[in-house]
Amino acid sequence: MADWPGELRRNPSPASATYAVRGPLARWLEREGTVAAGKRVLDVGCGVKPYYPYFAAAASYVGVDVVVNPAADLLGPVEALPVEDGSFDIVLCNQVLEHCDDPAQAVRELRRVVASGGRVLASTHGVQVYHPAPNDLWRWTHAGLERLFHENGEWAALEVRPGAGTTACLGMLLTHTIELLAGRAHLRPAARPLVWGVNRLAETIDARVESLREPIPGTIFANYHIVAVAPA
Repeated sequence: MADWPGELRRNPSPASATYAVRGPLARWLEREGTVAAGKRVLDVGCGVKPYYPYFAAAASYVGVDVVVNPAADLLGPVEALPVEDGSFDIVLCNQVLEHCDDPAQAVRELRRVVASGGRVLASTHGVQVYHPAPNDLWRWTHAGLERLFHENGEWAALEVRPGAGTTACLGMLLTHTIELLAGRAHLRPAARPLVWGVNRLAETIDARVESLREPIPGTIFANYHIVAVAPA
């Protein structure tokens, strides 16, 4: 499905300042999609459904968005999903929580619509530049996300992991600065090799130093991946 919309989300270039978020996110969802056969999938904040190819073996794949969107099957906010209780085996909610008005109510809704034994696969930012689309309201630590999910739903298991390491996060902030300055100087194409080099170097450093990938004091992360399993 190489021609499916959202190819740059599934295969982001290291020459992009968003690579530290989008690269690990795509690889994580691709792994999670290997167990989607026969499952009912809900994509909350679906956009163009860029990750649908990873879940193509699902029995159904329904997208819901808060804005009118030709790719969306349903219209509604994450805080009030227009679907029945327990009606989906896998619920995706990627890069949505930082934009929603009420994250606690959003998590309660994710819990409501996932079936017994089903999984919520969510992701959201730890550190990120301001990006209103249309709103940009929240940032978290792993401990904050654990509390958010535990206080707003009953889960059989909950895991919150950084998407990439500390060096990748610092590299992301640097590459955003490079792109911002290059854009103002009308030199954005010339900056791409530098952005590529920063991202690749950061990725290499994080791969070699385990402590940079673990949520311990002193670390900093661009994005978190959350797996929340509903009780059977």
